[in-house]
Amino acid sequence: MESKAIISLYLIISLCVVTFVTQGVAQTQTPPTIPGLFPPGLVPVDLVKCWSSLFTVEGCVLEISKSIFSGKFENVEAACCKVFSSLDANCWSQMFPLNPFFPPLLKDNCARIVPNSNTHK
Repeated sequence: MESKAIISLYLIISLCVVTFVTQGVAQTQTPPTIPGLFPPGLVPVDLVKCWSSLFTVEGCVLEISKSIFSGKFENVEAACCKVFSSLDANCWSQMFPLNPFFPPLLKDNCARIVPNSNTHK
């Protein structure tokens, strides 16, 4: 029981931290890179870019966080679903490290809301 409380607390803190990252800061900072450090195709996912796309739709992060805690997806609107479905699947494991089952569930729900969206596998 304590581990669920700790995981929930960690998730709430993570969402709060992400909420305070502004889109302007996300665009002005570029992560330092060392050429040759990572093989081609294995460059780490830029977590700020993953989250910043969700901030382009007003209330999207709040809708997603509510669905994480409630397990209900009816609050996620079509605009949010469209943005979430357009995210690279590599972002999902970085954005939701504590709940790897959440992104596929949300993706399936979004496929019903926005049937012609381009979803990444």
